[in-house]
Amino acid sequence: MLAAALALPGGAMAQADWPQRPIRLLVGFAPGGATDIASRIIAEPLGARLGQPLVIDNRAGAGGIIATEAAARSAPDGYTLLMGTISTHAMNVPLYGARLPYDPVRDFAPVSGVATGPNLPLVHPSLPVTDLAGLIALAKARPGQLTYGSGGNGTSSHLAAEMFKAQAGIDLLHVPFRSTTPAETALVAGQVQVLFDPVIAAMALAQGGQVRPLATSAPQRLPGLPTVPALAETLPGFEMGIWVGLFAPAKTPPAVVARIDAATRAVLALPEVQAKLEGIGAQIMPLPASAFGQYLQAEIARWTEVAQAARITLD
Repeated sequence: MLAAALALPGGAMAQADWPQRPIRLLVGFAPGGATDIASRIIAEPLGARLGQPLVIDNRAGAGGIIATEAAARSAPDGYTLLMGTISTHAMNVPLYGARLPYDPVRDFAPVSGVATGPNLPLVHPSLPVTDLAGLIALAKARPGQLTYGSGGNGTSSHLAAEMFKAQAGIDLLHVPFRSTTPAETALVAGQVQVLFDPVIAAMALAQGGQVRPLATSAPQRLPGLPTVPALAETLPGFEMGIWVGLFAPAKTPPAVVARIDAATRAVLALPEVQAKLEGIGAQIMPLPASAFGQYLQAEIARWTEVAQAARITLD
């Protein structure tokens, strides 16, 4: 038996022993944002299943690009993971093109889908509108004067607002932040007037009355906000959500990816995890690695088409 073990390639022995130390989970957005919240919900139970803690490393900035590039350049040994998003792995592709410092397909191994959820168009309570039609009318009366915040260029909050502008035929002034968390702070303080915020981060603000939700980008109304209409009730066909999922650097051993994948989907099947995600308006998206890779390809194609059709460009 000892001779057989010594005959194993070093990589195979390392995979069998993995993990031997804490695993770093890179998050490209500030604490309190949608990606961070979803990461913290699954980190502890996932670490328990893998036998080592997941340590969250928030590296906010550039619409998630800073953390995503760091993950792409990390050693493919299973000790660095990334909570990627619709922004980092799909929307940034058409917006940045050759300037994007990583390739979301070539530089990453998809591990598992985690969660999905809609966006909420929010306004500061001082804005004299109570519904989406009122916001559109006010924006048309004051073209270019109303400001909207975002989590940064290329993020879902940016593209959702730009899609809204294009379909509503209005002009809003974009104010990008390093993450959605400071954008939410600016909205609550009245420094910006509008924000399309992922429901995962926005639910507490909306329920607490600090901001006024005008609609949800989900096809139907949300159980946690039953009086808030679907955005498509005002702009038919408008539907846009966000998603988050785990990625590893490319060339991470397939056995390690498979183990993280299986553990993640087991965690997402836990009633307490599902309850926490549903409590913030999200739904689980337990896509296995192969299906998640196919989903990613489809999302890149979709948002490339959307960006081109709406003529969405970076400021």
